[in-house]
Amino acid sequence: MTATQKSVLITGCSTGIGYHAARILLGRGWRVFATARRPEDVERLRGEGFETFCLDLDCNDSIHGALALILSLTQGRLDALFNNGAYGQPGAMEDLSREALRQQFETNVFGTHELTRLVVPVMRRQGGGRIVQNSSILGFVALPYRGAYVASKFALEGLTQAMRLELRGSGIHFSLIQPGSINTPFRNNARKAFLKNISVEVSPHKNNYGRWLDEREKNLSEGWFSLPPEAVVKKVVHALESPRPRLRYGVTVTTHVAVVLRRVLTVRMLDWFLARG
Repeated sequence: MTATQKSVLITGCSTGIGYHAARILLGRGWRVFATARRPEDVERLRGEGFETFCLDLDCNDSIHGALALILSLTQGRLDALFNNGAYGQPGAMEDLSREALRQQFETNVFGTHELTRLVVPVMRRQGGGRIVQNSSILGFVALPYRGAYVASKFALEGLTQAMRLELRGSGIHFSLIQPGSINTPFRNNARKAFLKNISVEVSPHKNNYGRWLDEREKNLSEGWFSLPPEAVVKKVVHALESPRPRLRYGVTVTTHVAVVLRRVLTVRMLDWFLARG
C-alpha cells in the first residue's frame, strides 16, 4: 500500500454489487479488501487476485476478527467502508416468525451497525473517511410482501442519518445508495429465503403468493426495468471519490419515480400505487 493509495472494505463481495464494486474500485487504484461470508467464496475471490477475508455479518467475532486483520495490513488506517452485504426475506408480515424477522435484522442492520461503529474510531483518529451504505428504494417506500426487508432498510436509513448528524465536523462522510431492481442473484436468494421461512400452503395469502411469485419470475426473465450492478457502482465511486459526496444516490428509473410520487401523491393515492407492486 503506497502513501497515496486509499483503502476500502466491502462486505458481501461473493456476487452482484459487492463483487463488481470490488473489481471496479481495484481498477481505479484503490486497495480493496473484499469480504464474503462463505469460505469457498473467499477462496474464489482470492484466486482472482483480491485481498479477501471471511466476514459474516451475523457473527460479532467474525466482524471484529476480519477488521483487525485488515487494519494490521494498513497500519491501522481505513479510508472507506462500503456496507453492501444484505439479503431479502419476502413474505407477508403475519407469516413471518420472530426468528425470521430477527435474522433479517441481524444481517441487514445489527451486523452492519457493528462493523460501522468499529470503523468510526479508526476514521476519527485519521481525521476522516467515507462510509457508504447500500440501502434500497425500499428504504423509503414500502411494498407488500417485502415487509422484513423494508423494515431493515428503513432502520439502516435512520441509523445512517443519525450517525451523520452525530459525526458532523469529524471529516467522516456518510452516503446512502438507493437502488431499484438490479440484475444480480439477489432475487434468487430472496426466493430461497421465502421458501425456507414461509408456510405457503397454510397462509391466508396463498393465492396472492402464487401470483406474486409468477410476476416476479416474469419480471426477472424480462428484466426490462433492471440495471446491471455497474450502475450502482458508478454511484458508489462518486460517494467515495467526490470532494462533496451526496447523502442519497438513487439508482434506476423506479427509484427516481418513487421519490417523485412520494412527494406529489396523497397517502391514499400512494398506497393504491404501491399495493400493486
